[in-house]
Amino acid sequence: MRRCGMLLPVASLPSRYGIGAFSKEAYEFVDQLKEAGQQVWQILPLGPTGFGDSPYQSFSAFAGNPYFIDLETLVEEGLLTEEECGEADFGENPEKIAYDKIYENRFPLLKKAYERWKEASFSETAAEERTRAVHRKAAELLREETREYCFYMALKDHFQSRSWDLWDEEIRIRRPEALARYGQLLSDEIGFYEFQQIKFEEQWKKLKGYANSQGIQIMGDIPIYVAFDGADSWARPELFQFDGDMRPKAVAGCPPDAFSATGQLWGNPLYDWEYHRKTGYQWWMKRMEYCFSLYDLVRVDHFRGFDEYYSIPYGQDTAVNGKWEQGPGIEIFRKMEEYFGQKELPIIAEDLGFLTPSVYRLLEETGFPGMKVLEFAFEEGGRSPYLPHNYTQNCVVYTGTHDNDTLAGWYKAMDIEQKEFSIEYLGNSLTPVDQVHWDFIRLALRSVAKLAVIPVQDYLGLGTEARTNEPSTIGKNWRWRLLKGQLDEKTLRRCRKLAEAYGRV
Repeated sequence: MRRCGMLLPVASLPSRYGIGAFSKEAYEFVDQLKEAGQQVWQILPLGPTGFGDSPYQSFSAFAGNPYFIDLETLVEEGLLTEEECGEADFGENPEKIAYDKIYENRFPLLKKAYERWKEASFSETAAEERTRAVHRKAAELLREETREYCFYMALKDHFQSRSWDLWDEEIRIRRPEALARYGQLLSDEIGFYEFQQIKFEEQWKKLKGYANSQGIQIMGDIPIYVAFDGADSWARPELFQFDGDMRPKAVAGCPPDAFSATGQLWGNPLYDWEYHRKTGYQWWMKRMEYCFSLYDLVRVDHFRGFDEYYSIPYGQDTAVNGKWEQGPGIEIFRKMEEYFGQKELPIIAEDLGFLTPSVYRLLEETGFPGMKVLEFAFEEGGRSPYLPHNYTQNCVVYTGTHDNDTLAGWYKAMDIEQKEFSIEYLGNSLTPVDQVHWDFIRLALRSVAKLAVIPVQDYLGLGTEARTNEPSTIGKNWRWRLLKGQLDEKTLRRCRKLAEAYGRV
């Protein structure tokens, strides 16, 4: 079945309070997707973000971003007032997220909601017992790994936001007596984070249920690595290549290439794959289970890392001295098939970048669809595997991903040879420059790829100012927001007509 969808991070939705959320605007966007003949909404990871605001650097692989909790719903539940929400400063530019102001002003509001929720939910309980009642409720509703995140964040607050490797030794290395003492000391702060996760899951399940009822599937992402400054690394050190003092032996990154003479030093902890093998990849099974509870389709980021991963000695300033190591290969995916009891898992492989023959073999063995990106297609004349005449049906085509410039921005910056080749390939020499994005959208939709996903910015013909992320830069990413009414009826009708014309409705 041929399908199509749109890419729009939850944070990029319009809303009243500074950042996209599980608000009425999210439900309205689902309705717009249906009206436009779409079947998939790609949203990127939903995890809580830290420094740099990237959803690919989360404090936990098993928690949701509290920024997405809809404040208006909390008002309806009597946990906040309109006045309290309206008085908070979330920034004045509706097109850009002001993360500093979101961080400073959203959590005090959520804390007020938490205190009122405790009172309303456990009114028959004595005041000193209410926090214990919160923990009991969290134990019923949340995964163990999610509650580990709540403990981690309470500790992080206690230690002035420092990463766990800078905490006092007794809690850094998780001595049992220290865990018990801090658990008691920070009991109410832990309960506050548990409340956030309970509300996140309540609101997300409702929104996802509505999307599914309208024929819209949700595509999310699973980053292959977790953050060092995160609950997974601190709570489960045995999963990673750490020494006896819980320090990394090596970290993740990419080798030098034509784009970077020193490579990319990501700094994520690397997995101890031998330990994972011995445990039957149980942590990974739980992680995928959590992802499948959030999403209908899961895009596995940096898929090639399961074949081979780049290992950089800890403490290096660049990625130059790294080396390739063997990953788990097909074994981990066979375990997933066994664990979930199905041969065809709803997984899409992010197979972009330099790929070796062994990565292609792994992709073929799994049967997962890979990705094709049109913005990569015009760099090698007619030889590029990203040109549609080279596709098979088992792939997902994008005009660009969240890491690419918008179509309009990319086309404007194209060198003359690539531009001339694209004009020849599309046969669009008469198309006005301000309309050329539609030619590339048509190219994606009419390809044989079984799924075509187009960023909302490309449907709107927006320029570089609307770019979601520019890799290897900090301070300007993940900020763009869709304005209310910007995706208008005329555009939605045009989207539907194209989806119908190319058999994707």
